[in-house]
Amino acid sequence: MGILRLPPRSPAFTSLTTAHVSHLRALLSSPTSLLSSLDGSATNDDLTAFNVDWMGKYAGKSQVLVKPKTTKELSTVVKWCHDHNVAIVPQGGNTGLVGGSTPIHDELILCLSNLNAVRSFDPVSGILTAEAGIILEQADSFLASKGFIFPLDLGAKGSCQIGGNVATNAGGLRLLRYGSLRGSVLGLEVVLPDGRIWSGFSGLRKDNTGYDLKQLFIGSEGSIGIITAISILCPRRPTSTNVAVFSVPSYAACLKVFSQAKAHLGEILSAFEMFDATSYEAVKKYGGGGTGRNVFENESEGPFYCLVETGGSNTEHDSEKLSSLFETLLSDSLILDGVLAQDASQAHNLWQIREECPSALSAAGKAYKYDLSVPVDKMYEVVERMKERMESLAWVGGKVKDVAGFGHMGDGNLHLNVVATEFSEEVQSAIEPFVYQLTAEYNGSISAEHGLGAMKAPYISYSQSPASIELMKRLKKTFDPKGIMNPYKFIL
Repeated sequence: MGILRLPPRSPAFTSLTTAHVSHLRALLSSPTSLLSSLDGSATNDDLTAFNVDWMGKYAGKSQVLVKPKTTKELSTVVKWCHDHNVAIVPQGGNTGLVGGSTPIHDELILCLSNLNAVRSFDPVSGILTAEAGIILEQADSFLASKGFIFPLDLGAKGSCQIGGNVATNAGGLRLLRYGSLRGSVLGLEVVLPDGRIWSGFSGLRKDNTGYDLKQLFIGSEGSIGIITAISILCPRRPTSTNVAVFSVPSYAACLKVFSQAKAHLGEILSAFEMFDATSYEAVKKYGGGGTGRNVFENESEGPFYCLVETGGSNTEHDSEKLSSLFETLLSDSLILDGVLAQDASQAHNLWQIREECPSALSAAGKAYKYDLSVPVDKMYEVVERMKERMESLAWVGGKVKDVAGFGHMGDGNLHLNVVATEFSEEVQSAIEPFVYQLTAEYNGSISAEHGLGAMKAPYISYSQSPASIELMKRLKKTFDPKGIMNPYKFIL
């Protein structure tokens, strides 16, 4: 585990004791809703999965995990924590990459996995109301049975929770088609830092009566309240889906392929993803599909790959459009080769290549991961300049195995990975703040969709003005004057 620059524990927060655990238990309806190493109901090993992020980079020392079964129970626990100055870390699926959902020190972990019910669905409007702890893939499966789709798709869909998705304003693989959660989410239920429940649900797409308060909580990372349920507008599920992957000779050609895809596919274009050869090689070596991920002959493998997905209602019409795009790209020498999925199974396998890029690069070494938003034409320059920096230190092939890039080309979201042999202060200092300075040079954002968490909180000034940061601090102080909600992160 690397050396992390984290704030010291605040003496303002209460250190929990066995007596505190007994008081908390009395607030809950089930004995299994609280696990603690303080009273022997859990061991430290039992709590490790909740204390440590999935990369093994951030590790807290919480001794108390609470898993309320209802919003009312959660509200009661939060009020108790507020009254006793106990710091809280809200936690969903713990799939984040910036240390936002694990404790920094000994904060109480408030897990939302038991709040996992679908409260209602209106098949006329497509509005789903569901609790925050439902797993994204399960929410989408429910909607699929009704002929609808959740307007968000992520590689971590099998474990991430929709409340965490909203709390981090996750973007995902189909933002190009469905837009951001700020546009899809119609209402929220939130437990405030003092334990009050704010019910901001709405079945209305138009409502101009005062401030749009839900927007304060979307992307707030549990810093001013805990999202317990969401109301979200879900579109009809496409009845015709096509997927293709193209091998591309250069990043400049990727840009032209993107332009041609928009021109040929128009309204049925639902995703456009890019990944480089380093990412692809990692997937072939470490991905779950093994050799099944080899989709091109060696002579037609290029330095870049583009995945294109269409979603419509007319299979023949959509297939013709994608085939026409393929022919145009080949005739214009913009691609080296291409593979068009012939059925749902092949489409799934092609998507798996892109979705396995993050985990495969992590399996290749200790991956420093950066989620950046930059102009589309400059996306890969960031990767190249980072690699040049590592080469200037003579680290590539040694301390640093390689530098890779993949991402959502449709919205300028780059996932930069510096794969090292180990997490170390030396490597991290060479990457940061250089990567944020580089992003600022391109007028980009240091966090496109993963949030700030503990990792990026110290560097927010590279993307936000002093006036903006001051307003955010004032907002945090107004909602959470005691500072108990997800401390040491987000806005310092």
